Amino acid sequence: MIPYERQERIVECLQKSGLARISELQEELPGVSISTLRRDLKELEALGKVEHLSGGAVRLLSAVHEVSISTRSGLHGSEKEQIAQVALRFVEDGDTLYLDSGSTCTALLRLLLDRDVTIYTTDASACLIKSETRAQLIVVGGEFNYVNSSFCGSMTESILRDLYFDKAFIGTNAIDEDRGVMTPSYVEAAKKRIVRENSNKAYVLCDSSKFHQFSNVRAFGFDGVSIIAESYDEKIAQCARLITPGA
Repeated sequence: MIPYERQERIVECLQKSGLARISELQEELPGVSISTLRRDLKELEALGKVEHLSGGAVRLLSAVHEVSISTRSGLHGSEKEQIAQVALRFVEDGDTLYLDSGSTCTALLRLLLDRDVTIYTTDASACLIKSETRAQLIVVGGEFNYVNSSFCGSMTESILRDLYFDKAFIGTNAIDEDRGVMTPSYVEAAKKRIVRENSNKAYVLCDSSKFHQFSNVRAFGFDGVSIIAESYDEKIAQCARLITPGA
């Protein structure tokens, strides 16, 4: 297989999965060595088609696609913990909160279980909590999205329209400085939009790999929204309130 054909196959694999590790790409391209794959990926990166992420994964630099929660949970783990710790500073006892689905919001959820707060969430993983919690935890149901491990759809939206929150912590797949907070899924975007409108304060939790990314559905803009990330980005800070550790 010539380099062009290999690289086309790599792009096709990433279009299906959103991101992958080199070992996973090798399974899709039997007979191609790791060193050859690394060389192809380096060429694709130089062409602006892919990006290497911390943790050994590679993703496309085109529109961000939906990536399974199991895949995302294994990436940027330390960054997500940092973001969750920063978000925790804005929670006060007695708050009524909304926590979105997504691995970063799940990290915050774990930190809040022993707090005197009420938590509404569409994160299906909350159903797996087996121990008693100090927090009052309410799972908002609806159609199950197995990719995000979340509940969404018309039933979820109907429930959320009647709920109001002191603070909402919302996940995202992409932050575009011109368009705002974006996601590949229309139903997820609609859910986030309702929560944003029904919250006194809204915080978007995302690691910096989501910055300067584009997806096909806009959830909402930056007005009245704070972004909590693990590192500073000047362009994002110019269009939104950006909160980082130590800030």
